[in-house]
Amino acid sequence: MGKKAAIVACATVAVAAAAAAAWCRRSRGVVEEGWSESDGKWERAAEMVKELEEKCGTPVWKLRQVADAMVAEMNAGLASDGGSKLKMLISYVDSLPTGEEKGLYYALDLGGTNFRVLRVHLGGKEKGIIKREFEEVSIPPHLMTGSSNELFDFIAMALAKFVATEGEDSHLFPGRQRELGFTFSFPVRQSSIASGTLIKWTKGFSIEDAVGEDVVSELSKAMERVGLDMRVAALVNDTIGTLAGGRYNDPDVIAAVILGTGTNAAYVEQIHAIPKWHGPLPKSGEMVINTEWGNFQSSHLPLTEYDQTLDDESLNPGEQTYEKLISGMYLGEIVRIVLLRMAEELLIFGDIVPSKLKIPFILRTPDMSAMHHDTSSDLTVVGKRLGDILEISDTSLRMRKVVVDLCDIVATRGARLAAAGIFGILKKLGRDTLRDGEKQRSVIALDGGLFEHYTKFRNCMEATLRELLGPEVAENMVIVLSNDGSGIGASLLAASHSQYLETE
Repeated sequence: MGKKAAIVACATVAVAAAAAAAWCRRSRGVVEEGWSESDGKWERAAEMVKELEEKCGTPVWKLRQVADAMVAEMNAGLASDGGSKLKMLISYVDSLPTGEEKGLYYALDLGGTNFRVLRVHLGGKEKGIIKREFEEVSIPPHLMTGSSNELFDFIAMALAKFVATEGEDSHLFPGRQRELGFTFSFPVRQSSIASGTLIKWTKGFSIEDAVGEDVVSELSKAMERVGLDMRVAALVNDTIGTLAGGRYNDPDVIAAVILGTGTNAAYVEQIHAIPKWHGPLPKSGEMVINTEWGNFQSSHLPLTEYDQTLDDESLNPGEQTYEKLISGMYLGEIVRIVLLRMAEELLIFGDIVPSKLKIPFILRTPDMSAMHHDTSSDLTVVGKRLGDILEISDTSLRMRKVVVDLCDIVATRGARLAAAGIFGILKKLGRDTLRDGEKQRSVIALDGGLFEHYTKFRNCMEATLRELLGPEVAENMVIVLSNDGSGIGASLLAASHSQYLETE
């Protein structure tokens, strides 16, 4: 590289870094304005905010260390089960949608106290998704702790009723069985594209006779009992569904990331890069890997005493460290823990610590986002949220600025660490640099309320990823919002794994 080119390149990188900094860091007026007053508690509060900012720091060199650690854990998880904190689960999805799929397909999305049944009519390259219909059904509480047969019979009956509403324009090819993509958002040990053993229930379910059973078999037997002729073509989770939905719309989608209440990532790996795969080689030469990256841990992650408090008081201490730093479930809780410490040690809300502030998870990330995005001169939204949620009234502007700064610090750290994770996946796939001047387009499908609705988080994450990649590579990296992977994506995977593909 010539001297002039090097100077231009350095200047371009500097501009990218400055742009990321601008997106990720608002002017912290709270530290700079009005904090020099003689009131000792506010000086100490300023020091506490500054100390938090330093401990949550994510300079580019640290993010690169995080990404390198992510790549190392990915390789370890691909080498053997149990070899890494990242499970790197083999999904058995070796054929993603191409956009050419045609016909009528169903999806069942079971992940909580409600489930959805969906019907999608696909029209191939020219027509795409012709029609989509869905229905949401609440599960009666007694079925969540009853027997496996009772739960799956209830689901099968609802599915049969939904199938009965097929219109004349929603007809199957003659002589064909209906096919279903089953999104099951509970821990399973998968053994093929359409079989998986339930490891344990979560989210309030406790049906003992289903644990250790194949959930696809349980659903299939229930459908037989209610007289519904339907085959489960694919068992998937929401992240892989998001990847499928993204690939259906864009052939350059290589990975999917969920940034919502929780977080996860899935990507397309070359089969020869998966030492623990001992099955037959798929025709595509590829396999979708479910990273379960929420459990990523590394000494390079910028953890604070507040994160330690959150972890100690969580339902899963020592687990899901990365998720606790970047996902919507936890960001607001971290802010609450810092505010509680300030209230207890500095009495910033007066002599009595507000009782509501002691309630775990009372400050939700959507509330944090609303306060973070408050642009009014007197931070009216911040004042109202503090009053409505925490019953803290008559807050000073100075106090409101503290809250906004805390939101900014916690969200910035989360967004930049999320970007480091995505950069790690791109690096694992060799897409973090230009190869022989070749410009390959890399598309990441994103889903989740945190990414979709928390604008400052999203903008900071995207800017940080561009900063890590550099301007030339970033030019060919695209992030797209890919909604409803757990629904549409599952039905598309039923289509791409249809038993009738060879006959078309």
